[in-house]
Amino acid sequence: MPLSATDILTLTPEGLYCPLGDFHVDPLRPVPRALVTHGHSDHARAGHRAVLATPETLAIMAARYGEDFAETAQQARLGEAMRIGGVDVRFVPAGHVLGSAQIVIEAGGTRLVVSGDYKRARDPTCAPFELVPCDVFITEATFGLPVFRHPDAAGEVDKLLASLRTFPDRAHLVGAYSLGKAQRVMKLVREAGYDAPIWLHGAMEKLVALYEDLGVRLGEVRKVAAADRPGLAGAIVLCPPSAIQEVWARKFPDPVAAFASGWMRVRARARQKGVELPMVISDHVDWPDLTRTVVETGAGEVWVTHGEADALVHWCTTRGISARPLHLLGYGDEGEAA
Repeated sequence: MPLSATDILTLTPEGLYCPLGDFHVDPLRPVPRALVTHGHSDHARAGHRAVLATPETLAIMAARYGEDFAETAQQARLGEAMRIGGVDVRFVPAGHVLGSAQIVIEAGGTRLVVSGDYKRARDPTCAPFELVPCDVFITEATFGLPVFRHPDAAGEVDKLLASLRTFPDRAHLVGAYSLGKAQRVMKLVREAGYDAPIWLHGAMEKLVALYEDLGVRLGEVRKVAAADRPGLAGAIVLCPPSAIQEVWARKFPDPVAAFASGWMRVRARARQKGVELPMVISDHVDWPDLTRTVVETGAGEVWVTHGEADALVHWCTTRGISARPLHLLGYGDEGEAA
């Protein structure tokens, strides 16, 4: 007789827990054994006794938290099946950021997929999302409302380059999250034919260098020094989104404030943040890809970890798919979910 989903995964104060394998997935606080989907700080926390994740995610965690981020760290190769206690586990690409993975858990004839954060749009900096048919699909819903329909990211980068041509006397400051978004924008800019140096706020430097070390070629980059800022007319400067409104930004020549985020679909957010050039580029699924993924997995049951859970739950139930929100408070502390 097949096991029920809750026999395999249950909700604890630390987050999703697999009693048959004695591990947590993306736990919200330190635990004895953690399986981690990707390196964003709301999913990958330091202090666990043992961590299992892709090699890239482990490298990101080491870069962010230090080499002693866990007592032991084990690599999970994408697609490689593992037996952990009483369950079979494998990591498959999530398409979110470099090293991101969905975690497939199977036992007693039942398969669950914990997607973590994911997207299905093209991203030249990471492996593309892999659809896994399952009985239970555990999904985010960061942009889980019908209004969110992300355009092609290459077209948004074209807007940036068009602005550079129109305003060659102005520096273009592009707010982008330091893990995943910044590197994706850089790669798309290079694919569009831009070969001048890309300038970086100091907070971006470490993770950009790590992407290079892990084989993602981003072209010539330079760290912005204080003396450089007045001379960067016509340059692209990547920085944390918050830096655009700080004193740091004022020394650039007539800066154009840009922001690469799925939230830039909401014009009021762009105005609130003083963004002159909104770039709707997201590392999360939009509404059409979210609902398409639910259908294509064939899941009879959907659990929603965070985001606009109520809208997705309603959409599922009207189509005969059992769905429930998990209300996992603690996700969404980094990147677009913030």
